[in-house]
Amino acid sequence: MKALFLTVSALTAAATLTIGLNGAWASSHSANVRTTVSVGNTGLGKILVDGRGRTLYLFAKDTRGKSMCAGACAAYWPPLIASGKPLAAGGAKASLLGTTKRADGRLQVTYKHHPLYLFANDTKKGQTNGEELDTFGAEWYALSPAGARIAEAATTGSGSGGYGNGYGY
Repeated sequence: MKALFLTVSALTAAATLTIGLNGAWASSHSANVRTTVSVGNTGLGKILVDGRGRTLYLFAKDTRGKSMCAGACAAYWPPLIASGKPLAAGGAKASLLGTTKRADGRLQVTYKHHPLYLFANDTKKGQTNGEELDTFGAEWYALSPAGARIAEAATTGSGSGGYGNGYGY
């Protein structure tokens, strides 16, 4: 019986150590994963998406590269957060990527100085349920690969139109 107890204790200790090491590896590994901005095809055309293919939006109320969305707003429109320099992939331009510091100290990814957000009701890759919604004091727009709001890009025909620095809607 004593031998069985020692074996069970040894196995429990080994399992605990393995789980702990795997948890530590996963923690450090996820910290090294860079936030990615890419381009995806949707019913709106080519737009910016995150690394999981979810639509990224700009908030027309944001000014000078600073987020005006916090609290309940950020619950519906989660900011795209990065722990370091974001990565451009699949047609997104690295020269347009950046970050801005939020009031809570976290870094929010920007594209052409627009803070980027997801929409809580976009639950699957390619959904654009947040396009042109007017909530929390202004409208929300998907972005073209050039960094212009998608409605603007569609009306200019070139996809590279914009509002100068992107503000003053």
